[in-house]
Amino acid sequence: MKLSVVIVNYNVEYFLEQCLHSVRRAMQGIEGEVFVVDNNSVDGSLKMLAQKFPEVKVIANKENVGFSRANNQAIRVSTGEYVLLLNPDTVVEDDTFSKCLAFMDSHPDAGGLGVKMVDGKGQFLPESKRGLPTAATAFYKMFGLCKLFPRSKRFARYYMGHLPDDETNEVEILAGAFMLMRRETLDKVGLLDETFFMYGEDIDLSYRITQGGYKNYYFPETRIIHYKGESTKKTSVNYVFVFYRAMEIFAKKHFGTSWAKSFSFLINMAIYIKAFFALVSQFFRKAAIPFLDAVLGYVGLAAISYFWGRGTIYGGAGSYPTMLFAVVLPIYILIWLLSTYFTGGYDKPYSIARAILGVAFGSAVILVLYALLPETLRFSRALILFGMIWLALEMSLTRFIGILTGNENFQSKKTEKKRFLVIGSPEETQRVNSILESTSIKPDFIGLVSSETAGEAPEGFIGNLSQVPDIIEIYKITEVIFCSKDVPHQVIIDKMVDWHATNVDYKIAPEDSLSIIGSNSINTRGDLYTVDIKAIDTVANRRNKRLFDVVMSVFSIVFWLPLALVVKQPIKFLKNAIKVLFGRRTWVGYCPSAEETQKLPKIRKGVYHPASHLDNAVMEPEFINQLNLLYARDYTVWKDAEIFFRSVTAKA
Repeated sequence: MKLSVVIVNYNVEYFLEQCLHSVRRAMQGIEGEVFVVDNNSVDGSLKMLAQKFPEVKVIANKENVGFSRANNQAIRVSTGEYVLLLNPDTVVEDDTFSKCLAFMDSHPDAGGLGVKMVDGKGQFLPESKRGLPTAATAFYKMFGLCKLFPRSKRFARYYMGHLPDDETNEVEILAGAFMLMRRETLDKVGLLDETFFMYGEDIDLSYRITQGGYKNYYFPETRIIHYKGESTKKTSVNYVFVFYRAMEIFAKKHFGTSWAKSFSFLINMAIYIKAFFALVSQFFRKAAIPFLDAVLGYVGLAAISYFWGRGTIYGGAGSYPTMLFAVVLPIYILIWLLSTYFTGGYDKPYSIARAILGVAFGSAVILVLYALLPETLRFSRALILFGMIWLALEMSLTRFIGILTGNENFQSKKTEKKRFLVIGSPEETQRVNSILESTSIKPDFIGLVSSETAGEAPEGFIGNLSQVPDIIEIYKITEVIFCSKDVPHQVIIDKMVDWHATNVDYKIAPEDSLSIIGSNSINTRGDLYTVDIKAIDTVANRRNKRLFDVVMSVFSIVFWLPLALVVKQPIKFLKNAIKVLFGRRTWVGYCPSAEETQKLPKIRKGVYHPASHLDNAVMEPEFINQLNLLYARDYTVWKDAEIFFRSVTAKA
């Protein structure tokens, strides 16, 4: 056996499928085996493997045992002369394995090999070649000097920036996304250290390879696409702690105690600095606009209240009491912000219309509450009117500025026109065209291009592969989709690099798949287009569903006594209302099914379901699955209301 490929999977079914299609092609003519170690995925990965890749040897763990241990499980039972550790979010060229094996055969001193990696837009990933993270190297990396001087032999040693990207060179550290090793090397230096749960294990093994008398090589004669890249979760606090703790483990393991203490101090300092900035970054990504609305809303309304009270209510002899500014106004602001949230005013892209609707709805709620307040807390209704006007103006202005500055979080959905170019054979392009039209993205344009480089394009096509740069410019294309059944992966990567200046996004449509996968940069997990059955999984619908649950639970509890005369099993109905109120159940869920033939978005177990009023009927599994599919795909809050009232009355 020449080659054993080991892939560890954890809930990335669509990426894994695309990766294995490329691996299947690259293994042609090579005596080899492919292992997938699944760390207890719940996304249907195992079912997909059984259906589409029966030749793959699967190790299905019942828990997430971590990256190192999972790889070791497969390595121990593999028989290849060479072992390749490959990430599931990668795509290899058709000749990647043959080229790499030929290089290793001709370089007996090579213990490990890494290749040139590009992201989903064809941009070179610097982690393709890395240096040993010594104290100085780590310091330069953690405090930005590596990025500031990317070609410096001293400051950019973490990414070996002084070495050309297109030349084969000896390096110190290999990237775990693609790590080809000689079996005899692993027998000598050992397998992955299972002390490292995630991150750092590739650095540790690479270092042990060099300590064992072998060399690690960077080999750019072939390339892979690596969608996530090393920077995927740099804004995650958890990533910061896990990654830098791994560096600390590495230092304590391989260097002297005194050096390790200094390195540990440096690492801990970096952890808290990075964690602080990660928290700040997360806050500004998720809560900046609500926070800005709260601050500007309160400051503006407080100023209006002060001058209105001083100039009108108290005739210059004073102003409103502290109670207004300390309690009442913050409550007003909170109600306006909550109502804006529930009307979708904080859904991205931010909408002026939804924000104003939220302010109007919140004003109505405040007026109702105002009428119920004691006289001592009833300040002028004019303040509610002024607050409504001020919040509407403030929210409109901030969102308008966001739109003018081109921030993607503020771009109107009407401007989010996607114009696609699909490259492949007539059969595959039509299949992909059908997938695109069945998604929720509503393409503005879909152009078909032949995968042939010359000759007349088939009827209905606008050109061939060699004409794509001109087609992108003329038709204002925003995304290019390659049909991997017709376009070799080497050609795909070539074109991604060649067309980089066009600034379009790229996707790959694997053969016989309902998914189209891609990633715009190393900072995004990846974009996925599938047949649109996830209407219930949108942010707005999940929020509306939860709001419906809360409102109907409160209604059911408050009016339980009269409802007890109508519903069957009133005590159980009350218990269910309490469970739904506290988020343990939902009023309407999927129909119970003995078999799961269709993956659907996860929701809480329902008190009722689309077939509740048919409980006494015998329903075939296919019929139940169809009901669940239609409920998920066509979900609206009114559907929940209909099922709820129909089920309650049916139980009477």
